Amino acid sequence: MEKFKDIDTYIQEYGEKLIDFLPTLIGAVLLLLVGLWVIKFINRLVNKFFEKKEFDVTLERFAANLINWGLKIVLFVLVITQLGVESASLVAIIGAAGLAIGLALQGSLANFAGGVLILLLKPFKVGDFIKGQGVEGTVKTISIFNTHLTTFGNQLAIIPNGKLSNDTIINYTEEGIRREAITFGIGYDSDIKQAKDILLELVMEQETVLKLEDKMPMVVVSELADSSVNLSVRYWAKNEDFWNLRWHILEEGKARVEAAGIVIPFPQRDVHLYNIQD
Repeated sequence: MEKFKDIDTYIQEYGEKLIDFLPTLIGAVLLLLVGLWVIKFINRLVNKFFEKKEFDVTLERFAANLINWGLKIVLFVLVITQLGVESASLVAIIGAAGLAIGLALQGSLANFAGGVLILLLKPFKVGDFIKGQGVEGTVKTISIFNTHLTTFGNQLAIIPNGKLSNDTIINYTEEGIRREAITFGIGYDSDIKQAKDILLELVMEQETVLKLEDKMPMVVVSELADSSVNLSVRYWAKNEDFWNLRWHILEEGKARVEAAGIVIPFPQRDVHLYNIQD
């Protein structure tokens, strides 16, 4: 009988506590439901805002996810506080957990920070041809942690954003046009003026070479090398015409120079033998 009496006492005691706690629980549930609805509404407004503005797609997704999770964390703290957990204790727990996670994920956090910098500063965008961390390729995607490049050989290169954002980045397509300098070596006995005229005429014939007032093609003597006089063929072209133009000038330039009897030497060295007699 005493056991049943103890059970009745426990039921009565915890029942009263449950009844007292019930308004708090209902309030927390209502707060959670209303908070989720408000977050959903805010997310819609954010998405509509990005649809009207021309932002980078990756930046839009990152900002939308950051706002969404930030609001959910705030809502979680409010609900827990509504249930009676002291906010100071909760903040201490979250801070300790954040510190532990931060120490465990130092590399990932560095990549995250690098991704944020790339998205905000925009040193390049999807579709640009860049060089970074010793890799050249077309930017395929920019995620929070990594940047994906498609190399010239159609390989996928994945570069951590932490290293990429702190390294030198060369963006070949940002300006829309590029300058090229192709070197042709001719023999020391060849006519320099004739070779320059032939190469300059070839460049001027190309419709895709830009012929602007401050960007006119030129051929100059760039170096007196060991085995040749090096001529530098310099011109400007649009990004989409750059490579086809380079390949054509290299091939056609060699053919025209040789057809004119101008020698394109290969590296050579003269050796003189002396007969030294005692």
